[in-house]
Amino acid sequence: MLFSAMTGSLVADELGWPEKEELKFGFIKLTDMAPLAIAYEKGFFEDEGLYVTLEAQANWKVLLDRVIDGQLDGAHMLAGQPLGATIGFGTQSHIITAFSMDLNGNGITVSNDVWQQMEAHIPQQNGKPVHPIKADYLKPVVEKYRSEGKPFKMGMVFPVSTHNYELRYWLAAGDIHPGFYAPHKGDTSGQIDAQALLSVTPPPQMPATMEAGTIHGYCVGEPWNQQAVFKDIGVPVITDYEIWKNNPEKVFGVSKAWAEENPNTHIRVVKAMIRAAKWLDENNNANRPESVKILAKSSYVGADAEVIANSMTGTFEYEKGDKRDVPDFNVFFRYNATYPYYSDAIWYLTQMRRWGQIAEPRSDDWFMETAKKVYRPDIYAKAAKSLIAEGKATASDFPDFATETGFKPPQSEFIDDVVFDGTQPNAYLEKFAIGLKGNTVL
Repeated sequence: MLFSAMTGSLVADELGWPEKEELKFGFIKLTDMAPLAIAYEKGFFEDEGLYVTLEAQANWKVLLDRVIDGQLDGAHMLAGQPLGATIGFGTQSHIITAFSMDLNGNGITVSNDVWQQMEAHIPQQNGKPVHPIKADYLKPVVEKYRSEGKPFKMGMVFPVSTHNYELRYWLAAGDIHPGFYAPHKGDTSGQIDAQALLSVTPPPQMPATMEAGTIHGYCVGEPWNQQAVFKDIGVPVITDYEIWKNNPEKVFGVSKAWAEENPNTHIRVVKAMIRAAKWLDENNNANRPESVKILAKSSYVGADAEVIANSMTGTFEYEKGDKRDVPDFNVFFRYNATYPYYSDAIWYLTQMRRWGQIAEPRSDDWFMETAKKVYRPDIYAKAAKSLIAEGKATASDFPDFATETGFKPPQSEFIDDVVFDGTQPNAYLEKFAIGLKGNTVL
């Protein structure tokens, strides 16, 4: 025990004690806040000399504002939030991330009425719909609504959310225009030229908003797709894993000023969260049942454990009774999920440009420079190396820091088969029939 304490002290001396020990982190009630809950419940924060309070936030805007004004030291964030804030879309503030919280984890759900209309167009095999279900099968439904003079409305959680970009990607791949933003003209509705009207609904309110008929479908994280199945009010038609295999989802964000004031604290926070993510995925998800019980607490996600378990334990239920194995629906550590890749940042920036949130053309260099301002693999590497030195992780758990460029190889596993190469953002945008590109300005 004495040896262990001495070893910990030596490592602490090398890394430096935390500048700030009492911390408050924010989150939204979604299963992908799990690394925060596990780092707290398993004592990983305390191992780093950190005394953390976790606090659920009302919505993504409140969460971001509270990180900016210092009420929160950091938070579970939409991957687009640090990027959007740093470039000044919506709120202007330099936010950084040194930790990616998960891969995948979202789905698109439609109401029972819309599903019945879609189903007529979807191929069947052994009495069940063939997956993945493309938006091509939604197009006749959208056209019917429009021919009757009725708007077709869908919900997403925030303008710079993965959910907004995934929903738009899926719709556009099925030749349904999801609309443009024009912030330079004061239009932040995102509905210019839209065939499907997208608007913001907070995640926990998605099922009730759809049940009330205010929206006809939505894109959200868990457990709010599975909740629609349990309540028998809608059918999840596709997961984001099927839209873009192993797509990055949430990040842990802090203000740049906070990171500069508390460098040791920041590295220690990342260390604790890496350990939590590792725990969540180790031994083929053996710890997921325990994590489900933790997340079901009212202080975290506060949904029934049965609903949370549907996705967290490697399955996903589409229509009631149509439960399929999706072992990677929630990934927290495998595939270097926690590493903040520049290419992930650049994909989000391309989507901001594609849909007009970035109104003007930008050079490839601008995309790269912006990614490097926000995504901080250098901080991540310090945390990982400290864990390796302490014997709490091995070098094989991480990318090879000596050779890692921050760019994944070109990715081809998208629903429309368009290949994404993060080193060529403008060439990527040119590949899409729907969306802004080149010198186009609305």
